[in-house]
Amino acid sequence: MSVTLIAGLGNPGREYAGTRHNLGFTVVEALAAAEGLKWKMESRFEAHTARWDVRPGTTRLLVKPATFMNDSGRALRALLDFHKAAAGDLIVAYDDLTIDTGLVKVSVTGSAGGHNGVASLLEHLGSGFVRYRLGINTPRPAEMDLKDFVLGKFSTEQTQIIDQKLNQFVDGLRLLINRGPAEAMNQLNRRDHHDPAQP
Repeated sequence: MSVTLIAGLGNPGREYAGTRHNLGFTVVEALAAAEGLKWKMESRFEAHTARWDVRPGTTRLLVKPATFMNDSGRALRALLDFHKAAAGDLIVAYDDLTIDTGLVKVSVTGSAGGHNGVASLLEHLGSGFVRYRLGINTPRPAEMDLKDFVLGKFSTEQTQIIDQKLNQFVDGLRLLINRGPAEAMNQLNRRDHHDPAQP
């Protein structure tokens, strides 16, 4: 059986809901809602999962690690091992400070770039997973610590941007799942800063 894992990165707990660092959770939750999927906690994997059966022999599993961000790789390693899947069968949606808020990019290589969740994945899985990078970059006060920034809530203006773009984020993730990273990169990565809605 073919299994694809689609994971969003974030921190568990109500206090982290709606923070910049939980944008990966937000997008996979929106995809699950659009497909009418139900989440369940699987303690043995330290993760919430939502099974998405597309056709016989093909399963997609949406995942939200229940570990904190810095240990996301442990939960995803356990799920990959259980399903006898490789890192290349994993798509990971997460916030990216190098991309402007409202934009998204797809990549298959690169460093952690200071993102502790991605660092954990590289530690536990190695490279090879597909990255669905959701922009959160916006000017921040010089005195604000980076950790405080990513764990902070979006401003009203940024929240409006995220709300307006959420369906596009879900559609882009569907494109990546259905057509693969090459086509997704070709369509999504070419969107410029002036009119990100244009392909």
